[in-house]
Amino acid sequence: MSSYREIREECCEANIALPGLGLVNLTFGNVSVTDSRAGVFAIKPSGVAYAELKPEQMVIVDYEGTIVEGALRPSSDTPTHRRLFLAFPEIRAVVHTHSPGAVAFAQAGRGIPCLGTTHADHFYGEVPVTRPMTPEEIASAYEWETGNVIVERFNDIDPMQVSAVLVHSHGPFAWGTSSAKAVENALALEIVAGMARRTLQLSPDMPPIPQALLDKHFFRKHGEGASYGQPK
Repeated sequence: MSSYREIREECCEANIALPGLGLVNLTFGNVSVTDSRAGVFAIKPSGVAYAELKPEQMVIVDYEGTIVEGALRPSSDTPTHRRLFLAFPEIRAVVHTHSPGAVAFAQAGRGIPCLGTTHADHFYGEVPVTRPMTPEEIASAYEWETGNVIVERFNDIDPMQVSAVLVHSHGPFAWGTSSAKAVENALALEIVAGMARRTLQLSPDMPPIPQALLDKHFFRKHGEGASYGQPK
């Protein structure tokens, strides 16, 4: 019996959730779940329909990029996921979608500004967009370089406070301390993208919310002093 049953099941469950949340169409997108102690992660197989996914189909890949277990080819985005796990050791799961609201901002080359408290409840400020990739980056190890431009963009951003990014001209990646949290963050990203777009249509010059309001809403849900929800 495989020793990777837990992350395979968690990965499969998270992937299957994406279509029902309206975050993916066709076979777009993928979720990965890591076991950092073992130095491996499970990821959706490439091109397999979500309705057909089974835990045993999830591909196990190590942090060097070698397939450890699995009969199917892993997602083409696997090197990007691997780069994020290496750069952000606090995360357990990565979600990549082509959800239309977030993709619209990515295609426009715009970050998603924090215009209200719904956004502030989930992300500590603007969800950033990466710089465009160079022709050399695109022509070489494209998916690995996609991860590199994300890591570069987070040079001065805490990935646990802003748990998502837009890859310029491509789409969103989100992450979290569990697959459920990563999926939640991907959904929250799509929701706030839609709100931001509508707000900017009504008021194109709308500024971000005041810092005091951002701090209040984010930190009441996140961190040691969080007061939202029930005690654990």
